[in-house]
Amino acid sequence: MTEDVPALLIDIPYVTPATHEAERLFHGRGHAYKGYEHLLIDWLSPVALITLHKPVEAEDLQQLALRLYNSITDCQSVQVQYRHLKHTPFELLQGDAVEQTVIEENELKYKITLGRAQNTGLFLDMKNGRQWVQEHARNANVLNLFSYTCAFSVAAIAGGARQVFNIDMSRTSLSTGRDNHRLNNQDTGKVKFDALDIFKSFGRIKKHGPYDLLICDPPSFQKGSVDIQRDYKKVIRRIPDFMKPNSLLMLCLNSPELDTDFLKKTVEDECAECQYITEIEAPAIFSDAMQGKGLKVLIYRFEG
Repeated sequence: MTEDVPALLIDIPYVTPATHEAERLFHGRGHAYKGYEHLLIDWLSPVALITLHKPVEAEDLQQLALRLYNSITDCQSVQVQYRHLKHTPFELLQGDAVEQTVIEENELKYKITLGRAQNTGLFLDMKNGRQWVQEHARNANVLNLFSYTCAFSVAAIAGGARQVFNIDMSRTSLSTGRDNHRLNNQDTGKVKFDALDIFKSFGRIKKHGPYDLLICDPPSFQKGSVDIQRDYKKVIRRIPDFMKPNSLLMLCLNSPELDTDFLKKTVEDECAECQYITEIEAPAIFSDAMQGKGLKVLIYRFEG
């Protein structure tokens, strides 16, 4: 069931943040507000970031930006990212031109960059997943596939992981990952960073195992490298090569076109030794009125 449509963009009922912790303030993509599926608002202190997936009236956008600027304590900048335009450009709407900031989540720090890439450095819907990793990483040798800026790695080290092996094709993202560990005064001697094509590097991945905890958070699609509907099974069938008996697996799926049953069926077909444990829900604001479209995070145990 969707809510009544606000009369104007300025009337969007966003959450007003009570702390400096990063959070989603309005999640139109969850289809709870009919007609506003194109709109997101995030608090990345001291920046309020509006994300648009289709055009809106410039005057309405400016009014919303001014309301955010005036209503959020310590807000220094309101920016918009036009995800519907080529190169997904950013524009400053109110306040200062903040290009980098350090945000907090569960008492950990992460570097955020605005205006240079489509993504800012942290996916807010994965907050509960990072908390789960922190709670289950003690003394673990952790494999973090598609690691991006290594937020899971930061959470794992904070939770007492013995070692984390981060793999991503982007050297820039891994460099930010190193910065994230340093921001939290963590021992980078426990952390490995490799810029690899995962699907061409299974031998190298195995070399640093066996692992106690696997985190796999792949993109849905990257031209020339990843089509997760086709490729997820290639990772799942390698689990017996990588993991210790009785190890834990966090398997994530971001594609709105693929549901939880797709991932469960892939695991069932490719690695029958995996026992389903539970599903981790995203923070409440990310709840999706159209079930199955949002983030899916499944926890398994590899029995070996």
